Amino acid sequence: MSLANNLNTGPLLGLRILDLTRILSGPFCTMMLGDMGAEIVKVERPGLGDDTRAFAPPFQGEESAYFLSVNRNKKSITLDLKQELAKKILWRLILSSDVLVENFRPTALARLGFSYDAVAARNPKLIYGSISGFGDTGPESSRPGYDLIVQGESGMMDITGDPDGPPTKMGTSIADMVAGMMLSQGILAALHSRSVTGKGQHVKVSMLEALASLLTYQAGNYYATGVSPKRRGNAHPSIVPYETVKAADGWVNISVANDSLWIKFCEAIGKEDWKKHPHFSTAPDRVRNRDELMSLLTDVLKKKDRAYWIDILKSYGVPCGSIAQVDEICESATLKARNMIWEMEHKTAGQVRTIGNPIVFTETALGTPNAPPLLGEHTELILTDLGYSKEEITKMKKSALF
Repeated sequence: MSLANNLNTGPLLGLRILDLTRILSGPFCTMMLGDMGAEIVKVERPGLGDDTRAFAPPFQGEESAYFLSVNRNKKSITLDLKQELAKKILWRLILSSDVLVENFRPTALARLGFSYDAVAARNPKLIYGSISGFGDTGPESSRPGYDLIVQGESGMMDITGDPDGPPTKMGTSIADMVAGMMLSQGILAALHSRSVTGKGQHVKVSMLEALASLLTYQAGNYYATGVSPKRRGNAHPSIVPYETVKAADGWVNISVANDSLWIKFCEAIGKEDWKKHPHFSTAPDRVRNRDELMSLLTDVLKKKDRAYWIDILKSYGVPCGSIAQVDEICESATLKARNMIWEMEHKTAGQVRTIGNPIVFTETALGTPNAPPLLGEHTELILTDLGYSKEEITKMKKSALF
C-alpha cells in the first residue's frame, strides 16, 4: 500500500521516511523530502500532536495556519510511546523505513530505547537524521534549541538591524529552517553513500552551527582583520551602493555590485561626472567613502518616486527592486506563473495555499501535493500497511494506544 504523493512521482519516489519531528526545523526538512516524492509517516502524540497544531491564531477552519504551512505531503499516525505496544509499532515502522528524522534533545530518544546505535543494530541500512540546538556533544549539548536564542548566539542578530538600533532577528525562523534544509541535504548525501556502500549512518545538524555557517564573508572579514563586523542596516560591508535608498514616495533596493554597473548607474541617474570621481570611481573607493556617496545619492533619489527610478534603472541594466509586502509576494504574478503557489483541499480547512517547493526537476517532476494531515488521520491505514489486522487495531483503540 503506497502512501506516496497523488501523482506517484518525484526523485525520491519509493523511499519511506519516518518523521519523529515537531515544531519547525524537523517538519520543514521532512516536508521538503515529501515534496520530492518520499512517503512521510509522521508520528504524533495522541490528543495533542505536533506542538504547532496549537500555534494559533490564526486558524484556517479548525487547523493552525502554522501547522498547515510546514506539514504537507505527510500522513499522521498517533502513538503513545509510553506504552510497550506502541514501541513495537514504532519498531515495525523503523524496520520498514529508509530514513528516520528526529529533532528531540540529544539522548531523549535513547531513553525510549531508540538511540542511533539501537536502531542501526536492527536496521543497518537506515539513515538516522538528527537536529539539535547546540550539538550532541560539548558543553551545551543539553540545551534546547529555540530559533530566537540561536539567532542571537550565532552572531546573526548582532549584524542585523539599524546601526543605532537594537540587535534584530530575521522576520522568519531562519535558524530552524536552515537547519532543516541542511539536514535534508545531508540525508540525500547519506542515501547516495548507502547506494554505494549498502550502509546507513547517523546524519547530524545543530541549529547553532547551521546558522553560523551562513556568516561566510562576515566571518571571513573578522578572521582577516580581527575586527568584529557591526550592524549596517541594509548596507553591504563590501559593496556600495548595495542597499535600500529612499525615493520621494518610499524605498528602493539598488545593487551596484561592480564598476561596470557603477558606470551604468551614473548614466541612469544623470550623474555622469561621478564615473571618474576620485572618491567613487572604483569599488574600494566607494566603500571607503560610503557616507559621502550615500548622502549625495539620497539627495538625488528623493526627487523622484520609486516607479520612476525602478523603470529607469532597469532600462540601463542596473539591478533594483521594490520592497514587497508578504501579501504581494504571496500573490506574485511571477510565483503564479512558475507554479509556486500550491493549492490543496483539506478536510476541515478547505482550500489550503502554501508557497511550494522551489526545486525543479526536468525528468522526475514533483507530484500534486497532499494537504497536511488531520491528527492521526492515517493511523489505521499505516497500521494495516504494517500488517496489523482489523481485530488488532480495534484492540489498540480500546487500550488508548493512539
